[in-house]
Amino acid sequence: MPPALPGRLRRRTLLGLSGLMAILLIGLAGCGSSAGSGDSAAGSSDTLTVLAASSLTETFQRLATTFEEQHPGVQVEFSFDSSATLAQQAAEGAPADVLATADEQTMQSAVTAGVTTADPTRFAENEMVLVAPKDNPAGIAGIGDLPGTDYVVCVETAPCGKVAAALLADNGVSADPASREVDVKSVLAKVVADEADAGLVYRTDQVAAGEEVTGFDIPGAGSQRNGYFAAPLEQAGNATLAQDWIDLLASGAGRGVLRDAGFVVG
Repeated sequence: MPPALPGRLRRRTLLGLSGLMAILLIGLAGCGSSAGSGDSAAGSSDTLTVLAASSLTETFQRLATTFEEQHPGVQVEFSFDSSATLAQQAAEGAPADVLATADEQTMQSAVTAGVTTADPTRFAENEMVLVAPKDNPAGIAGIGDLPGTDYVVCVETAPCGKVAAALLADNGVSADPASREVDVKSVLAKVVADEADAGLVYRTDQVAAGEEVTGFDIPGAGSQRNGYFAAPLEQAGNATLAQDWIDLLASGAGRGVLRDAGFVVG
């Protein structure tokens, strides 16, 4: 049995009278059928499941609305987590159609494992920034002020952690963070809750947080941008829907949503 999907799962389900009747009919049919008649995965062909880096949460949820409008009857489900976790789950056969990661190296691990069915598509880039709580109680004005504060970053196995470590080193910050969080949304949550003096997150997270944080550019961040990649998975229930999602990311509508969220797109 394939492993359950990790992370935060989003699903919109609409059940009207016709849906209720369908369920009743299926149940009645099952009572008079052989055991083998229930082996098919009913509904799998009209559900698109995407494993996506947590920094894509708000953007992909917006794009899901567009996708479902373009594909009547199709529902989009997500599992958001760190790229490394999701790539491992994909390699282990987690039931999903598309993998979207926040860096090329993690996507390459899925390619090497042989679970992608097409060359990954690079659809966006993201830049790291420094954020403090809205009132900025520690009086931080930039990355050089982090020593002596309780700042947080991602674990170094996550793409956001690798970039954060490189930028801290480039800017001469040797003080250890107060904690290393599993993904960038966890870093942002600690800052917004005023449980940390500052955190290194993506610009898209700063945009999503709005007035809840105070943001600062990081010197050299422009040369340390993360590339975002998406690829269809071997275990996809519907290969056409998987490719349609990736095509949406590269479309004018997709690029517009990504750009509005703070991503750098072509």
